[in-house]
Amino acid sequence: MSADVGSDFRIERAHYSPPWANTSIIGVAGSSGSGKTSLSLALIRQLSLPWVVILSMDSFYKPLTPEQSRLAFLNEYDFDSPDAIDFDMLIEKLREIKEGKKTEIPIYSFEKHNRIDQTTTVYSPHVLILEGIFALHDSRVLDMLDLKIYCEADADLCLSRRLVRDVRDRGRDIEGCIKQWFAWVKPNFTRYVEPQRNSADIIVPRGIENLVAINMITDQIHKTLRTKSKLHQVELQRLGTVAAADPELSPNIISLAQTPQVRGINTLLLDPDTHREDFIFYFDRLVSLMIETATTCVPFRNATVSTPTDSTYAGLQRSGEISAVVVLRGGSILETGLKRVIPDCRTGRVLIQTSFRTGEPELHYYKLADGINTHDAVLLLDPQMASGGAALMAVRVLLDHGVEEKRIVFVTYLAGRMGLRRLMAVYPEIKVVVGRIVDDEERRWVEGRYLGC
Repeated sequence: MSADVGSDFRIERAHYSPPWANTSIIGVAGSSGSGKTSLSLALIRQLSLPWVVILSMDSFYKPLTPEQSRLAFLNEYDFDSPDAIDFDMLIEKLREIKEGKKTEIPIYSFEKHNRIDQTTTVYSPHVLILEGIFALHDSRVLDMLDLKIYCEADADLCLSRRLVRDVRDRGRDIEGCIKQWFAWVKPNFTRYVEPQRNSADIIVPRGIENLVAINMITDQIHKTLRTKSKLHQVELQRLGTVAAADPELSPNIISLAQTPQVRGINTLLLDPDTHREDFIFYFDRLVSLMIETATTCVPFRNATVSTPTDSTYAGLQRSGEISAVVVLRGGSILETGLKRVIPDCRTGRVLIQTSFRTGEPELHYYKLADGINTHDAVLLLDPQMASGGAALMAVRVLLDHGVEEKRIVFVTYLAGRMGLRRLMAVYPEIKVVVGRIVDDEERRWVEGRYLGC
């Protein structure tokens, strides 16, 4: 696929998948009360990773009709049949997660026997644990699972756990719980749940007490993640090769005009003997100029105003809202200049750091302005870019949240040519405002100088 980014400039759009694309999905099935949730939590503790999410299949119970709801409150509705689960919605959400997209998960209320209006957002997990009595039931789900686990427990233990859970957490009475157990849970276990053992890669008896099984599972997950990490690094290297093949920079890269004022400011910023207070003052001035340049990429509309002398002036107004996203921690030093130019600009945050284990950038945190997908422009702020890995991930986060590529303006003080080519090879429609283009291997130093640490 190709995209036009200038009248005489044409570039092939390179493919890039962030590390959270192709999420590893682990299925944990078993009888009601078999310890699926406890096992899932034990796996999370053993994995010791910040990007693991548990997705309960209880969220995907189908909304009930008035008659079905009446039966549910009488404990006469079968919640332990596959027909009670909205598998089509589950498949849709799993595919979105597998593709690295943001998705909204419904919330089911057992007290109301229905879904509530709120949803839970799931985005960018490296590992997702799908747990439920039918986690290994549907063939479409099985095709997306990297590892299939069946949790096995004694029937009497399952009944006692279910009684405690439903009375304590779901507002049920003991009589109703026992009624459901013998009417639906026990017969459906034999009919639907137990046959899933045949699809499992690992059968775990004794749940969280089975430390050997837990260690085996976590070792396998870590191995899968290491393999995906290596593939991602290879992809970044491939992008570098693709970018190096075309020495011409995209016209969507706007380098700050090197006027005498800008050159004088750069002279002060690059001088190690410049006091930190002066560095901060002049850096904020330069950032203001960069943000002003970035606003030239924002759409304006015609506007006419009456002046204080009662004459008419035909001018321009911004056609919509501009917001910003700061790439932490360095991007925070661009906020003073941002607020001087756009005082009412709403600002979000993304935290992307390079893993000391793998050397690849990782998304740790994000918080974006509400309705960011409707904004006319989104400024992405980072003071320095070398390889472009963090910038690629940050742009991907915005795209996954509905921001159009052509509305993104990346603002950076220093950028290497290879990083710029790599970024534009993948996202040729974004704009980049850069203060200075430097050597590709220049270390990050700007935020340290500004912040003093």
